Amino acid sequence: MTINDAVRALAGTMVLISVALVYFVSPWFLLFTAFIGLNLLQSAFTGFCPPSYLFRRMGLHDNR
Repeated sequence: MTINDAVRALAGTMVLISVALVYFVSPWFLLFTAFIGLNLLQSAFTGFCPPSYLFRRMGLHDNR
């Protein structure tokens, strides 16, 4: 698994968790979903993605 795959898997998992929290707990958890989306957008434009550093330290490799 590459870093990009792990980041996508983490983002998808977080979105699904936030959807479940919205449904079962409170609509305020949509803010969590919005935060995930904003983080994905900023990482697309800036190249800075905090989870990628974590995954790199865990031993995952880049696509190169």
